Amino acid sequence: MTSFTQKFSKLIFGAAIRVVTLALFLVVFGASAALAQTRAYVTNLNDDTVSVIDPATNTVVATVPVGDGPTGIAITPNGAFAYVANRFRDSVSVISAATNTVVATVPIVAGPFGIAITPNGAFAYVANLDGTVSVIDTATNTLIATIPTGTDGTSIAITPNGAFAYTAGFVIGTVTVIDTATNTVTATVPVGVAPVGVAITPNGAFAYVTDYFSTDLFVISTATNTVVATVTVGNNPFGVDITPNGAFAYVANESSGTVSVIATATNTVAATVPVGAGSQGVAINPNGDFTYVANRFDNTVSVISTATNTVVATIPVGGLPQFIAFGVGTSGPTGPTSKDQCKHGGWQTFTNPTFRNQGDCVSFVNHLNH
Repeated sequence: MTSFTQKFSKLIFGAAIRVVTLALFLVVFGASAALAQTRAYVTNLNDDTVSVIDPATNTVVATVPVGDGPTGIAITPNGAFAYVANRFRDSVSVISAATNTVVATVPIVAGPFGIAITPNGAFAYVANLDGTVSVIDTATNTLIATIPTGTDGTSIAITPNGAFAYTAGFVIGTVTVIDTATNTVTATVPVGVAPVGVAITPNGAFAYVTDYFSTDLFVISTATNTVVATVTVGNNPFGVDITPNGAFAYVANESSGTVSVIATATNTVAATVPVGAGSQGVAINPNGDFTYVANRFDNTVSVISTATNTVVATIPVGGLPQFIAFGVGTSGPTGPTSKDQCKHGGWQTFTNPTFRNQGDCVSFVNHLNH
């Protein structure tokens, strides 16, 4: 009986150790992803800073000095870094999400404005006002390619499969489509007068593009690269984002101080939400519960409940907030179930927990299986 009791105690103790070890692993390697999922980053054009918002309290928890005239911002898929386009400094600042400090500065040709990061986290694409798109290798934070587009780039979005980048060209009224495998332009789509914002549906089927000098939102089929619908929204539509389930697009109308909510199934306006003055940047949180809107002339961020389409909070930020971004999205898988899913860069695609390398991903799977 004593021998049995001792063996049983060892089994219980061993199981407890495995549970504690797994919990510690999740805490250590999941912390940065959890942090990125629960924080929003807002560029303040006039202050040369980025405000970091904790959505749990809807308060600013950090203010990060960056370059001159920060505009576009994007977060790496693993939630570790925020990339900020400094419009008047001709550079991109790289912020560590763990420390909220700038850890690298990448020189860019001229007038970086919009920015997006590939789903595997390997590259940042920067839309420049000088008619080019710059490609940054995020592993080394070096410029590896410059792609001529022929028009001022104001925003850029990348398809969920990472194959194409769609850039809004403000000056000549086009959206330029870039093949990310070759970094060459494969299509040019005429869109209104001055396209400024672009977002792609989670299934990759459509690109939604705002036309600033109008009241129009254009819908482009990515299969044919043609406009398939036009939706009338508010005055001077600027930023646009789409819910993780793809059901709604939220469009900030700068002059109207409103957000138009578009039902993507019918491409009709389902609601109009009053926000602050000069509403520009839009970002929907990873689980789709709330939409955050940067109000340029109020120096605030409005928080809209997507369930009721009403403003539930207003957050003071820096001067002339323009763009806003959340970290890791929830449209992808939350964690690997096999070692094969960690290979060939697959470890970078999981949203929670985040992994620093393939070995961390494999270790996570090993702990799950024991």
